[in-house]
Amino acid sequence: MRVVPYNTRTFSLRRMRQLLEILKNPHEDLKVIHVAGTKGKGSTCAMLASMLETCGYTVGLFTSPHLTDLRERITIDGQMIPHGEVADIFRMIATKQATFGDNQPTFFDIMTATALRYFSDEAVDVAIIETGLGGRLDSTNAVKPLICGITHISYDHMNVLGKSLATIAREKAGIFKRDVPAISVEQDAVVTQALDEVAAQAVTRLQYAGRDIDFSYRFEANRELGPHTRVSITTPTSRWEHLPVPLRGEHQAHNCGLALAILDSLKAYGFELPDDRIVKGLAATNLPGRMEQVHVEPRVIIDGAHNAASITALIRALGAHITYDSLVMIFACGQDKDIEGMLEQVALGADKVIFTRARSNARAEEPADLLAKFSQLSGKMAQTSATLEDALQLAGRAVTREDLIIITGSFYLVGEAKKHFTDLPTRKHP
Repeated sequence: MRVVPYNTRTFSLRRMRQLLEILKNPHEDLKVIHVAGTKGKGSTCAMLASMLETCGYTVGLFTSPHLTDLRERITIDGQMIPHGEVADIFRMIATKQATFGDNQPTFFDIMTATALRYFSDEAVDVAIIETGLGGRLDSTNAVKPLICGITHISYDHMNVLGKSLATIAREKAGIFKRDVPAISVEQDAVVTQALDEVAAQAVTRLQYAGRDIDFSYRFEANRELGPHTRVSITTPTSRWEHLPVPLRGEHQAHNCGLALAILDSLKAYGFELPDDRIVKGLAATNLPGRMEQVHVEPRVIIDGAHNAASITALIRALGAHITYDSLVMIFACGQDKDIEGMLEQVALGADKVIFTRARSNARAEEPADLLAKFSQLSGKMAQTSATLEDALQLAGRAVTREDLIIITGSFYLVGEAKKHFTDLPTRKHP
């Protein structure tokens, strides 16, 4: 849980390759789609997985973080890895622990290796692998993918990845590999320049959905779907027009376009992808913890927005898709985040703010420190609570039926909230 220096010792692909060798190099048996970026990785991977599954393929999906169960990170066709499989692979790694000396595998190393071993054992048709932190030194970068995907890049983990967008972009683009095609959403100019430079150095063909790939989207509302976004994308081998995006928010249109562009590129590897199944699979996408309503009265929504750009996207999505009088936000975040950037967006979007912390996050910023920074930045009042339960009590007393409570800022907090409401299904108030 500690914050460690971002270097080739603490983030070591050599150590990761040693770990994979112990597990008999399972990644060499897999057809991999590798996805990096700041926000939208989980959404892109979820849509891609759902479409491939509906087209009849067995799909391994490795994502992070989890909300309530560690095994959420490793699934095949939506089913979590069994407890016994986790234990067996962990045991296999533990027996070789001494061979690593004082440079032991990290938690994320072990989870990544476990996913790859499990996917190989189950002979999945394709493995969708989401990076954890950055890309260049990320544990997942030991794979040799068929295709790389890059979601929107913004400020996050700046104390680790760098203070500028260009530096962060270069770290994310570290997943590029020679002759492996890459596809990105449209990015800020400084990010595009950095990605293009890394792609040229890696001898990677990089395309952008919306620039090199014909992509557009529009927002609409109808009786069947309510407010929603539709996307259109055209390539030499595919033409999809006005497909409804299954996840709420304008930002999800870009993630959907990227997922479709990656899907189309798989045709070059012999994947059979009928349009009717793609449409059905896209509509069936399920992604817990993103704009997910967990309580009806009062209305409570959880969302894992954990950087400034994601908070902005969340508030815009709430305004576009949900009618409410007042927005009460319960917020927590880690010390390693762009806290000021996030708080600026919180101040712009929330009518009432309650700062708390997630019990399970050892790196959580103290609520009192969040309040002090928030007041200094915005001049606005807010409250603090030591726990999520206390924050929910405060929020519950402050809202009417037409108001909305949103819990966000940290996947740790969102996971606690999801478990809280799952354990109390009949409770009228949070």
